[in-house]
Amino acid sequence: MDYVGEILPALLSGAGMTIKVFIFTLLGSIPLGIIVAFGLQSRFKPLTYLINVYIWLMRGTPLLLQLIFVFYGLPLIGIVFERYDAALFAFILNYTAYFAEIFRGGIQSIPQGQYEAAKVLRLTKLQTIQKIILPQVVKIVLPSIGNEVINLVKDTSLIYVIGLGDLLRAGKIAMSRDVTILPLALVGVIYLLFTAVLTLLSKKIEKYYQYYR
Repeated sequence: MDYVGEILPALLSGAGMTIKVFIFTLLGSIPLGIIVAFGLQSRFKPLTYLINVYIWLMRGTPLLLQLIFVFYGLPLIGIVFERYDAALFAFILNYTAYFAEIFRGGIQSIPQGQYEAAKVLRLTKLQTIQKIILPQVVKIVLPSIGNEVINLVKDTSLIYVIGLGDLLRAGKIAMSRDVTILPLALVGVIYLLFTAVLTLLSKKIEKYYQYYR
């Protein structure tokens, strides 16, 4: 227990970076994912083609490779990011693509009659999206969103490759220094606590949206 007390501050400091990347990725990628999902419904073919190519690239290549490309590759063409900014940029780009596909499926599941009813009520397109479409889409996609959110917690461990001091990196440093597996066991416990809290939160949100039944 004395040893746990010694390494816990470093692990919690790393967990702070993990939570920071997690929160700001969600704040950036979910709204962008909704926008991109509606962009996929556009009748302007060049736009939908570009969006589909973007989604294909983001989903078809590993997030680890994207992180390395953003931080080490883009400087070759004069685009330079700080470590944290590079991580956030890569994560938001990646998760926007996944959220866009989730929201696209939700949007396409809404019956056409809903749009026709909105026209009869003389609602604008923006009002139709805000008042009719989005509330139903959110309820439909919540389980999938919850899964992606939990995946994001685990994916944040990848930021160690560009030298950011996240939770996993703090655990690896302590393990290498002290030649014991205990730091990584504690890292696993902290990740499990994160995912447990998020799972409970997602279930509460899903329960809240049951009033649409």
